[in-house]
Amino acid sequence: MYVAPPVVVEAQRDLWAFLRERLLAAGLAGVPDTLDETLAHHEAWLDPRLLLAQTCGFPFVKHLRGRVRLVATPVYEAPGCDGHTMVSVIVVRAGDAPDSLAACRGLRVAINEPGSNSGYNLLRASIAPLAGGHPFFRSVLETGGHLASMEAVRQGKADLAAIDCITFDLLRRHAPERIEGLHILAETPSGPNLPFITRLATSDDELALLRSALQAAITAPELKEARTILGLKDVVILEETAYDILLDLERSAIKAGYPELR
Repeated sequence: MYVAPPVVVEAQRDLWAFLRERLLAAGLAGVPDTLDETLAHHEAWLDPRLLLAQTCGFPFVKHLRGRVRLVATPVYEAPGCDGHTMVSVIVVRAGDAPDSLAACRGLRVAINEPGSNSGYNLLRASIAPLAGGHPFFRSVLETGGHLASMEAVRQGKADLAAIDCITFDLLRRHAPERIEGLHILAETPSGPNLPFITRLATSDDELALLRSALQAAITAPELKEARTILGLKDVVILEETAYDILLDLERSAIKAGYPELR
C-alpha cells in the first residue's frame, strides 16, 4: 500500500526479498520470486493465490473479514502514529489555509476513494460532528489515490484532503517537493494501521511462518536501511476485532445524519 516515492518501492522489494528467503528456508512452497506490482490491490486481496498483501483497514473490516486471514499489523515511526494506530492528516494549501476544520464548510474536498479508511472514513468521522446532518462541502472530487488528492489541493482543484499520516511522512522524508505548499490543518481520529493479510485457505502452520518471517524482518541487520526508509519499527498480532473501531466511526457518522461525505 506504500509504493511512493521510488526509494520506498525499492525498500519494499528489499523487505520482500528477505521474507522470501526466510519462507523458502522454512519450507514454504509457492513463494513468488518478486512482488506483483501490476495487480490492482482490490484484485489481489481476494486472489486465491495470495500469499501476502497489505490492505486498508476499512475494506478489511467491511468486506474482507471472513474471506482472508489477518497476518499481522505493522507499527510505523511517523508523526500521527501511536503504537499500532495512525491518523490521517487533513491538508490544505499553506497560502490560503482556513483557520479550523469548521471553517472548511463550503470548500471543495478531494478523496482517494469512498472505500478508503484514511482518505474517507476517518475524514467523515471528523466532519460529521460539524455538519449537523447537512451537506458540508461544495463538492467532492474522487482522485483515485492520496498522491493525486494532494496534487489536486496543490493545484487548486480542491481545497483539502485527508492523507494517511504514514504516506505524508514518507513524502516529507523522501520527496518533500511532492508536499511543498501544503499545510496540516488538523488530524482525524485514529485507527489501527493497515494490516497484512493472506488467503483464507492459508493453514495455521503457514500463517505462523508468515508471522515469524515478518517478525524476523524487524530485527534483521541487513534490513536496517529498508526499515528506516519505510519507517517500519515493529509488527504486532491483533485480534480482528481491533479493527471494529473503524466500523464504530462509520456508525457514529451515520447516527449524526452524515452517512457520506457531501
